[in-house]
Amino acid sequence: MPAQPPYTLHWASRSESGSRKVRNDDSLAAFASGAAGAELLPPGGRHSLEKHDLVFAVSDGMGGGNAGDLASAVLLEKMRAIIPGTFKAAAAGLFPDCMAHLLDAIRSVHSHVNEVAAASTETRGMAATVAITWFTPENLYLANVGDSRIYRSRGGALEQLSRDHTSAWGQWKRGEIPEVQYRAHPRRAALYEVVGGGHENVCPHHAAIPFEPGDRFLVCSDGLVDGVWERHIGDALAAEDFDPETAVNMLVDRALENDGSDDTSVIVMVVVGEQYSE
Repeated sequence: MPAQPPYTLHWASRSESGSRKVRNDDSLAAFASGAAGAELLPPGGRHSLEKHDLVFAVSDGMGGGNAGDLASAVLLEKMRAIIPGTFKAAAAGLFPDCMAHLLDAIRSVHSHVNEVAAASTETRGMAATVAITWFTPENLYLANVGDSRIYRSRGGALEQLSRDHTSAWGQWKRGEIPEVQYRAHPRRAALYEVVGGGHENVCPHHAAIPFEPGDRFLVCSDGLVDGVWERHIGDALAAEDFDPETAVNMLVDRALENDGSDDTSVIVMVVVGEQYSE
């Protein structure tokens, strides 16, 4: 069987501060992971998977004072430092397990956020969510903690690949309550898993899945979900005239118009192959 050609990812991103917020507590990450470490990527563009893995992530910080934006920034900065370790292991003749490496990275970041938080009374207890997608030439490795989300649109069908760590989300997905009731649920934002927060352990949701040309992905903070329904996300990703920048701007603009009280951050990606054109 011939080897598949290296795919290219085309992406766009945007982050807006909430109308009731002094600062934006969300952070975005887009970087190419390779033998030389992590190379920061611009807010939008194209990059091949031939020589690099590509990583896209959103983190939503929580905490008083400056702690929210610090928590999310520290989290993603640490992830950028850890993830390229798989290339160093491969160069040493080892066969790194990307999924295990990703989970170890989140646990290490969890401990690091707690250490930074404990250094000051102003940051004590700070925490963050994270939703991360790590594209290698063979698979997508993903993980999330909290209620930042990851979606895939394939053939017009939308699927949430992440899991919100709230009991209300579980009720909705089990069919116990409809989406309209879930969105008004008083405990919708009550997270039982976060990165940091002074908790001893963290248990991320994680998965490894194959991808194919034409697959469209979205990573977002909960500010987007506050302002748009799932059908709006599905429509934006399935549009015939789809491109990442248009989808990002349409969704963020709609979320800000409908709600906009919380920080809203979105990254949209599409897998481009030799036989696929946008």
